Amino acid sequence: MEARTMTADDFEREQIEEARAMSPGMKLFLGPQIFDRTVQFMMAGVRSQFSEADESRVQEIVRERLALARRLENEE
Repeated sequence: MEARTMTADDFEREQIEEARAMSPGMKLFLGPQIFDRTVQFMMAGVRSQFSEADESRVQEIVRERLALARRLENEE
């Protein structure tokens, strides 16, 4: 049997299905962990984009990006 390659869309659909199947308590439990992991990814991206930035500046840029995301979300 041939191995199937998962596309990004397939992965996203699978993640959505798993999230929908979770209990509300599990979602509440995992929320902060998912947010922390997302911030770590953001910080890695900022470090890559601004290799000269020290840790304080990296954190500042991440806070700015999170604030922008909140503003954009509230405009909808």
